[in-house]
Amino acid sequence: MSAARLPAEHDDQESKKAKKIASPLLGFSDEDKVRIIQPHDDALVVTLRIGGYDVKRVLVDQGSAVEVMYSDLYKGLNLRPEDLTAYDSPLVSFEGKTITPRGQIRLLIQTGSDVVEVDFIIVDAYSPYTAIIARPWLHALGVVSSTLHQNVKYPFEG
Repeated sequence: MSAARLPAEHDDQESKKAKKIASPLLGFSDEDKVRIIQPHDDALVVTLRIGGYDVKRVLVDQGSAVEVMYSDLYKGLNLRPEDLTAYDSPLVSFEGKTITPRGQIRLLIQTGSDVVEVDFIIVDAYSPYTAIIARPWLHALGVVSSTLHQNVKYPFEG
């Protein structure tokens, strides 16, 4: 009796399974909550390197589809009106007011050694935050965030 050889596509499936196993598993455990006073309902606020500057009070919002930059940060980064491109869709603020954005700008966000281009919508509105980072940035980096753990994790080689 001779052993049957599986088709080449079976080998491809096996190597894909091996690659999936080798990729890092991102998640949170109770150990990630050690320094966090529980219970809480705090927003997830981080510091990010945006446009070459360390920017504090950046809200991580998994529910938002667009990245937003408030005009105070826009001015603080010394960006000029001619740096903006048109953005015509109105936004609805947290208070339910309709806001017409000043425009859109593409800037680099550096996280560790990873750099991602992000399109920010610039708005003139009050906010305790300097910017809002949303799903496009989270997905581009493969980021997993947790408000419960007050943490953001992303795949990192090594």
